[in-house]
Amino acid sequence: MKQPLTVEEILLKYDKESDTRNYTGYMARIISAIAITFSIFQLYTAMFGVLDAHLQRAVHLGFGLTLVFLLYPSRKSWSRRTLHPFDLLLAIAGGFTPAYIVIFYQELVIRAGTVTTLDSLIGLAGLILVLEAARRSVGWPMVIVAFLFLGYAFAGPYMPNILAHKGVEPGELVGHLFFTTEGIFGIPLGVSSTFIFLFILFGAYLESTGLGKFFIDIANAVAGWARGGPAKVAVLSSGLMGTVSGSSVANVVGTGSLTIPMMKKLGYRPEFAGAVEAAASTGGQLMPPVMGAAAFLMAEFVGIPYIEVVKAAVIPAILYYSGIWIGVHLEARKGGLQGIPRSELPKFKKLLLEKGHLAAPLIVIVYLLVVGYTPMKAALWAIGLAIVSSMLRKATRITPWQIIEGLEKGARGVLGVLVACATAGIIIGVVTKTGVGLKLASALIDLAGGQLLPAMFFTMITSIILGMGVPTTANYVITSTIAAPALVQMGVPVLAAHMFVFYFGIIADVTPPVALAAFAGAGIAGGSPMRTGVEASKLAIAAFIVPYIFVLSPVLLMIKASTLTVLWAGLTAILGMLGLSIAMIGYFITKVSYLERVLFFVGGMLMIIPGLVTDTVGFAFLAGATVIQIIKSRKEKSVNN
Repeated sequence: MKQPLTVEEILLKYDKESDTRNYTGYMARIISAIAITFSIFQLYTAMFGVLDAHLQRAVHLGFGLTLVFLLYPSRKSWSRRTLHPFDLLLAIAGGFTPAYIVIFYQELVIRAGTVTTLDSLIGLAGLILVLEAARRSVGWPMVIVAFLFLGYAFAGPYMPNILAHKGVEPGELVGHLFFTTEGIFGIPLGVSSTFIFLFILFGAYLESTGLGKFFIDIANAVAGWARGGPAKVAVLSSGLMGTVSGSSVANVVGTGSLTIPMMKKLGYRPEFAGAVEAAASTGGQLMPPVMGAAAFLMAEFVGIPYIEVVKAAVIPAILYYSGIWIGVHLEARKGGLQGIPRSELPKFKKLLLEKGHLAAPLIVIVYLLVVGYTPMKAALWAIGLAIVSSMLRKATRITPWQIIEGLEKGARGVLGVLVACATAGIIIGVVTKTGVGLKLASALIDLAGGQLLPAMFFTMITSIILGMGVPTTANYVITSTIAAPALVQMGVPVLAAHMFVFYFGIIADVTPPVALAAFAGAGIAGGSPMRTGVEASKLAIAAFIVPYIFVLSPVLLMIKASTLTVLWAGLTAILGMLGLSIAMIGYFITKVSYLERVLFFVGGMLMIIPGLVTDTVGFAFLAGATVIQIIKSRKEKSVNN
């Protein structure tokens, strides 16, 4: 059996954003000063008014590129303690190229559409710097996708008929991508420079207050004593952490370093322990209100209020976590695994009295969003409340120095998202310039023969492939640009189409062969990465099925649905998840035969699909399979006695 890797090794191996230099001395102070200034700029514009779109995004990108080149070495072999002159040069260039827009903003506005030779050179440099920053902080998958789109922009005249276009001149493309708000400085970077930064800063302050440890303690108090307790603790704590976390891998490492050893100690197989944490942590990206920061982008792309995206995500997220919870419970029953003695667990009431105030900012931010505050204003209030609420007790109080450190952590935390959004802007810029989005949608529809179910299947495969190894925000931008239009063209509601591709882009984190969250869980557990990925996929079965259901019946997204229909659909779908989980784990009251698995699977599927007929037939299947299980169990007991 493999020796478990350290937390630092896991992050460096599977989370590209964590592979940074660790400076000391004057360089550490310089980095801190730049990062803190970056956060102050973002807070100032949020409080007193955002700049013109291009200016706001240019300053945001300038800070981001500078920090990326200072923190992420060009080569792994380069020192993690000292700055290479080449990286210093790129850091200066990374700050200057967006600053060119700020310095000459009025002139660029006056001659909009006219790109000089100097403009072209600056724009080309900016384009190269963004791609290089993405290679360092996000990884090759997204850079390769961006290069493919850039290549397509020039190769249009030589493409097959359905994908052909007249082609784009290099100067014209550079001008479009760098000197308009249709490319690098488009909607993704706009959202990053406003909402996303503030929510990541909010998360940094919540981390400083000890909220993550509070979540794990609460989960232990609530579920640690139950059958298979540590696994249920992992599900609860990872779901709670997912409300503020922006990375599946970081979530796995953050909570998994505590929960996975607990699961193994109880008797769970290493692969299953790693899979539980991977599936639960990946689900954090599907959990409202933040959803890996993609919720903000979805609201902008779909053109609806942010709170509507949050509402639509609630029932699918509940079904996802219900499936994992049931799965770990059945696995514990199958293995005869008990919980942790209550005497060894923290007391719920005591925890709430001592640290319950730490969760107040999360409650307040949801309330503010519901009553109509903009995400920016809600995040600002929540940041302030996170600091103030920590002061209520000495044990949770953050010092003035920690408040300053929070500004630095927030700026560092946004870098991967920032660069991913800028790179996604390149992809979107090529799409708007060439019209390839509609062409790809037409190609998918033709491939599916104009039928919705095959189109959904091909869209699913496309989204999973595009989501492999790509951060949450970036993979949503890519999948929503390339895959979602096909479903929209076939009459699927826009929000349902975007949620569909978002789900499958995210679930790539636990889908072999490139299941980064599962591999991170395997690294901590010391299990087989591929087997851990397979186990995680089985636990995350809801994420493979529920998106099909909410496209066919958007009531699960609360689209054109009454309270009664939503409640009924939710309750029957949870029963359906029970059936699916039994089929996946192979155990209920006693061991489940292959025939019983089929009955539970079909019954579960029918129960998830909203509708009186499907619910009735599905319930009959589940009831029949349950009766068989009861009879089998009684026979086994009589034989044993």
